[in-house]
Formats: sequence, structure tokens, C-alpha cells
Amino acid sequence: MSDKTLLLIDGSSYLYRAFHAMPDLRGPKGDPTGALRGIIAMLKKLVKEVPADYIGCVFDAKGKTFRDDLYAEYKAQRPSMPDDLRAQIEPIHAAIAAMGLPILMVDGVEADDVIGTLCRSADAQGVKVVVSTGDKDMAQLVTSNVTLVNTMSEETLDEAGVLAKFGVPPARIVDYLALIGDTVDNVPGVPKCGPKTAVKWLSEYDSLDGVMANADKIGGVVGQNLRDTLDWLPMARTLVTIKCDVDLSREMPQGLASIAPRDADKPRLISLFENYGFKGWLGELKGDAAIGDKIAAEGNASALRPFAPSEDMGELTELARDYATILNETELDTWIAKLNVADIVAVDTETDSLEPLQAHIVGISFATAAGAAAYLPLAHRYADAPEQLPLEAALAKLKPWLEDAGKKKVGQNLKYDQHVFANHGIALAGIAEDTLLQSYVLDSTERHGMDELAAKHLGLKAISYEEVAGKGAKQIGFAEVAIDVATRYSAEDADITLRLHEAFAPRLAQEPRLDFVYRQIELPSREVLFKMERHGVLLDSALLHKQSHELGQSILKLEQEAFELAGQPFNLGSPKQIGEILFDKLKLPVKKKTPKGAPSTDEDVLTELAQDYPLPAKLLQHRSLSKLKSTYTDKLPLMVNPRTGRVHTNYGQATAVTGRLASNDPNLQNIPVRTAEGRRIREAFIAAPGCQIVSADYSQIELRIMAHLSGDEGMLRAFEAGIDIHRATAAEVFGATPETVTSDQRRYAKAINFGLIYGMSAFGLAAQLDIERSAAQNYIDRYFARYPGVAVYMQTTREFAREHGYVETWFGRRLWLPAIHSKNQGLRTGAERAAINAPMQGTAADLIKLAMVAVQDWLEADGLKSRLIMQVHDELVLEVPQAELELVKVKLPALMAGVASLKVPLLAEVGVGPSWEAAH
Repeated sequence: MSDKTLLLIDGSSYLYRAFHAMPDLRGPKGDPTGALRGIIAMLKKLVKEVPADYIGCVFDAKGKTFRDDLYAEYKAQRPSMPDDLRAQIEPIHAAIAAMGLPILMVDGVEADDVIGTLCRSADAQGVKVVVSTGDKDMAQLVTSNVTLVNTMSEETLDEAGVLAKFGVPPARIVDYLALIGDTVDNVPGVPKCGPKTAVKWLSEYDSLDGVMANADKIGGVVGQNLRDTLDWLPMARTLVTIKCDVDLSREMPQGLASIAPRDADKPRLISLFENYGFKGWLGELKGDAAIGDKIAAEGNASALRPFAPSEDMGELTELARDYATILNETELDTWIAKLNVADIVAVDTETDSLEPLQAHIVGISFATAAGAAAYLPLAHRYADAPEQLPLEAALAKLKPWLEDAGKKKVGQNLKYDQHVFANHGIALAGIAEDTLLQSYVLDSTERHGMDELAAKHLGLKAISYEEVAGKGAKQIGFAEVAIDVATRYSAEDADITLRLHEAFAPRLAQEPRLDFVYRQIELPSREVLFKMERHGVLLDSALLHKQSHELGQSILKLEQEAFELAGQPFNLGSPKQIGEILFDKLKLPVKKKTPKGAPSTDEDVLTELAQDYPLPAKLLQHRSLSKLKSTYTDKLPLMVNPRTGRVHTNYGQATAVTGRLASNDPNLQNIPVRTAEGRRIREAFIAAPGCQIVSADYSQIELRIMAHLSGDEGMLRAFEAGIDIHRATAAEVFGATPETVTSDQRRYAKAINFGLIYGMSAFGLAAQLDIERSAAQNYIDRYFARYPGVAVYMQTTREFAREHGYVETWFGRRLWLPAIHSKNQGLRTGAERAAINAPMQGTAADLIKLAMVAVQDWLEADGLKSRLIMQVHDELVLEVPQAELELVKVKLPALMAGVASLKVPLLAEVGVGPSWEAAH
């Protein structure tokens, strides 16, 4: 056995992945550079991690191959290469050659065939082979001496890995592929034969030849499909078999020695990097850094973000969509049997509403394996619609599986489907995975819609809702969609969801800290949020109606006062008329202009003008009260669920990049509390008879997190001693004792404490405190002199963000910063501010979610009747029966303080009252 290693890079398999995974990056001359940057970054990482004696970077040659001659439809469905990718092919080849990596392209065959031939040749010589690819077809090449690595998803496949992943050994991968087909290459398999069926047949009959010889013994529709496909299968096997005897004598006259890596062509690389604006890599080269050193992401931190993992991703393709429609009891029984034996099932509901608590089922789809999916229509209503199973009877049959916690389910935003099933009296259990949350944890800055995820991570074009239901005023309800169309759409949703889970799960498993965030924070939080949404919050609608009337009176009074100050009536909701009054008639100073050149009347301008003039102050009051009336006092009573008498918000769990929850319909997190009128709205959120509202709020949580993350001794001492941190800061900054700090000094210190967390500059602090900029800078300098650990933390955090493209919370949530290397100074400094603040906001979000889970676990374990009803920023709100009040007042803050051990004590302050406002 030789001690040599051959590294083979499937360049063609990575081209499209890099192109689709990277943002639309451009060089100084406007050239597209995303795929080029991605390929270079991948290769730099690969050659560092896999030292090799021989390297071949293999690409498809132009023109047809022998497979096109065998089968005219081979890859026929693929669209042409995008122009922006085509423009990068030549520079990609040039960059690879300049890096000293040999390139191989052979006419008449594919890159796979060249790689296969080299694998067999090297294997015969005892040379260890590592193939870097994202193509599942390559699994047929694996031997005890040949290993696959997917550089983008970091998956490694040896012989045991192939068997574990596909269910068959490498020697049977060709037979497996022939049976299931290859949609990317447009090679049909046996219709309705998915991976599990193929594995079952091959396990029973050993080989494709064995399966074909025993086709008459296989029953059902898929057995007939097999018999119908017997004449085709030999061709399918030929098309998916990698050719391992390509003549490479011209390309490699000296055998493997022909592809020994060479020294990098440094001048050529410098020229390329200058031409395409890769300043980070350029700096490495000019500083004599080795070509395999750390990946730089100059120009866009997105270059460091993980590539989209995919087994089949090339140009966007469509699934075969050969799915089953369940229309009778026998078919339903058959599928229930499949559901009960499947390791995990993707489930999705089609409904008549997007409102979770009002939606009713139109149909349900399931997927038990990639390509093995079905749709169960239950309430389609249109002319000539086929007969469907009775909804209640079908749900009764499915209920045992749906409610079985031992039967694992996966879905895309299963919280919605859980509500839908609950509307029909079914308590969905066994929710093991959620692709929405998997995507969110892996990268909170990307879009998490299923169609976008399918394109990015699977290379698949999903059917959009508009394609099946229409758009705008002509859009029909899903119950009116033809069942055959609904099957393709809905079963595809389940199919894609399962494929996404299979793509995301390995990535999370390879990142223990991210996996902790997903499994210990997000998944348990999802269940608590479902229960909170389901329970809802009791509203005093009569009080809101009264407040609305009073606000209306105040608004009318403000209008009259504004008219008097203006000397004429005008529309207080019209920026144009306001501008005419303020700047044309009253000649007030113009502070800034709109993009169209008109004087601005936005809130910042009115706030500045209100310091010296009465009319802008009246306008601000009018805007504030009008918003309260239209958004809350008028609207909230209309949102009360007539069945429950409560409002049921929807918590968006995959919305904020920091991990914080969002609340909508209604938004309970943006109720203004800085004005008396705003606080009064919270009076309408009341406890049920015999109960009290209990509010528990983390005290100064982000400052405590700053003390923990920075380790600054001064801040740690202040929190450990229980000293008012703003008073302590004032004492440090102003050289006073805590006892002699004035209210103004404390106010200044509070602005500094919170301002620096949010990256506030001296200019911003000066504006907030209405002081000179030099004085604000002096305060900041004195602050950092007293708290040097904070300054060090901020600097090291910026450096980490610039190097890695992200920052992390204490628990491992990763917060990507796409603009950290932007050439736009405003975007770049904004990203640097976010780098400092995001770990604190994100850690606070993690803590409140952990607290929410701990509290819910306690309430359920002890059989208490108290209920979590709201989560607002750093606050938990509960509805507590009087008999449990004293227990909750003691236990709740203790649980919240105990969810994590930081360097400073966590403190939760509790309030109690008949309403939310009274509990503060």
C-alpha cells in the first residue's frame, strides 16, 4: 500500500452550487464574481485540509458525450447556463491553474468518468483517493481506498457511510440509481419507485438483474411499473454508470505524476485578484501568506457563509412529481401503514385560511422518503370534483398516528399545522424537526420560505401557490383547485420538506453549538409558543371602546389647536399640506429634505422643531394619538376571537436575525409604553375572573450580558454587589461616589451604558443628551478608561466579525453580518455596531426562550393551572389563579434567574395586578 494521496475535485459539481449559494457579487468593473469567489474559497479550504501528492480538478468538456448518443433526452430538460455563470468559467479555470492545481477536461465524456477512471487507476496502485464532490452518483466509486467528501456540507462517505446513507453498499449504487432514476440528468427510473422501495428490492433480490428476474413476484402498482420498465432498465443502468476506462494518455502522459500540484503563479494570482477586487486574498499574497491560509472575505462577508448543501443541485430543476392521490379507504389504509413504519414523515396541511385558529383542512400531504409522497384531498369543492373520503372519518383514521409521540414528524413551520389539527380536535404529537427552524438557526439572515430554500439548498424549482391558485382578485381558494393539480403542489411540499430536513440535519449535527440552539432552545420554544397562541389573552373590549372615544376627543381638540396655530384649517395627515404651513406660511427652518427635494416633515424633523415652536409639538401629539387609536383601541376589539373571547397573537419565531420573537395580528410587542395614553392600552389586557396577571421582566439583561461577555471587573463588581449600574457608571465617569451622583449624571450614564451597547457614536450621544460633541466624546473616553474590559470586548468582537463574517451569542447562535466588509462605509460601520450589539440581543433572546421553556415545563410537571400568555422582549406574562399566586411569585423569578450561569447574577422582577398595566 502506497502512502501517497490523490485528491480529485469535481469542479463541475461545484460550479452551480457556488453560483446559486453566493450572493450577486461584482468586481470593480461590474463583472459577476460570486461563483469565482466561492470556488476559490472552497479550493483554498480543501487543499489546506486534504494534503495530497496528486491533485486533479476535473470539469466537463464542451460538447456532447457518449451518453447523448445513447439517449437523446439525456439532460435534455436542463436550461442553458446562466450568462453570469458562463462569464465566470474562464476566470475560474485561470484562477485554479494559477493556484497550481492541474485541470482535466476530456472530450466525449463527463467529469464523473474522468474521476472514475483515476479512482480505479489509483486504487489499483494502492494510492489513497479522496474525491471532493456533491454528486451522489459518485458513491458508486467508493472502496476501502476511495472516500468522498462534500466540501460544502462537510459530509464524508466511506463504505460504511454509503451504506448508512443510501441503504445499499457502493457496489449496488448503480442498480439503486437505475431503479429510482436521476431527475437531474433526466434519466427515468421505475415510476413510483423511491429510495426505500429500491433498497427493499435490492436487499431481497441482491442486484438489478435479480430484481428484473423476479419482477413477476412483485405486486401492486409499483410492481406493474417495474414490469413495464424492464426493457428500459438496462439503458438506465448504462446511463448512470460512471465509465472507469477513459483513455487519459494524452492528458496524463506520465500517469499520476502528470497531476502533481505545482507552485502557485503568484504574479498571475495577484493580477486576477486585483482585476476581480479580492482585496483580502490580495493582501495575503502581497504579505507572502501561503495559498492555503485562512479564507479572506474581503468585499462581502457572505463569501464565508456556508454553501447550500445539496445532493442534486445543479441548474434549478423540477421534481418528477409522480405522487399518489389518496381517494379511497384502501389507499388511506395503505398509506397509514407506510406512515407507521417510516423513520420520519413530512406532513403538511392545505387549508381554507392563513389564520391558524380559523383554518380548516382541505387536504393533507405526507412524504416518507424523497420522491415518495401522497396527497389526501378531503374538502375540494368544484364542479366534477372526484369523490373524496369524508373529512371526519379520514381524520379519525389518521388520529392515532398524528397523536403518537413516538412517530416522528417533520414540517415547514409545523406550529401552523399544529393549530390546524387542533381546530379539528387532534393534538399533533411527535414533532421531531422543523425545517423553518433548521434554516433559521443555520442562517437567520436568509429567507426561510420553502420555495427559496428548495432553490438554494436543493437546486429545485418548487411549484408556487400562485401557479395553482392564481393571483390577485382572480385567486381561488385551495378547495377550488383541481385535485390532480393540488396533489402535485401539496405532495411536492411534503417531499421538499423531507429533502430539506435531510440536507439541514447533517449540517446541524456537525455544529454542536448550533445544534444546541436548535434542539434545546428553538424546538422547545416552538411548543410553548403554540400553547401561548392557543390560550390567548383576555381583553376588556368595553374599556378599549371607551379609550377610543376619549382618544377621538383628544385628537379633535389637537386638530383645532393646530388650526389656530396655523391660522387656517389643513389636513394633519398630509405631509404636503403640513410642509406648506410650516415652511411656506410660518417660515420655520428647513432641517432636511426628502429624496424629491421637498422639505421633510418626518418625526425627527418635527421633534427638533418642537423644541422651539408649538405647532410641530401639536402635530407630534396628533400623530401619536391617531396611531394609538387606529392601531390599538379601534382594532384590538375587532381581533377578539368570538369563540374564545380572547386575542390570539402569532409569534414569528424565524423573523428577527438576533433570535428575538416577533408578534403580529395583533402585534403585542410594540404597544407604546412611554406615554400615559400608551400605557392605558395595557389596562385592557386583563386576567380572567379569579386570576391575576403576573409579569416577570429580566432586569437590565443586556448590560448584565455585556458584563458577562466582556468580563470587565468594574461592571462585574457592580452587578455582584447589587449596585444600580447606572449610578455606578456615573460614579466612575464623573469621579463621584454612588451616593453623591446627581439625577442628571445618572441619566447621562444610562445613555452611555445603553448607547455603547448599540454602538452609539459621540455624535449620537451628543444629540441624545443635547451636549457638545467634544463633551460626549470625553464621557465615552472616561467610560472606557473605567471599564477597559468593555473596550477590549468591542475591539475583539469587531475583529472576529471581520475575520469570520459572523458573531455568536453565549449559547452559540450564529449571527451573520453580510455587510461587515462592505465598501460602503455606512453599511460597514452599521455592521460593526451590529457585531457588538447582536451577541447581547441574541443572548437575551436565548435566555428568555430558555426561561419560557423552563416555566412551561414547571407548570405542566406540577399540574398548575397558571398559563403563560405573552412574551414581550425580556418579559414573561402569566395568567395565574389566585390560589397559585404566592407560589408563582416566588418560583417564577427563581426559574428565570436559574436558566443559565453567567458571571453576574440574573435578576427577574415580578409584578402582579388585575391587568397587564397594573402588573408593572
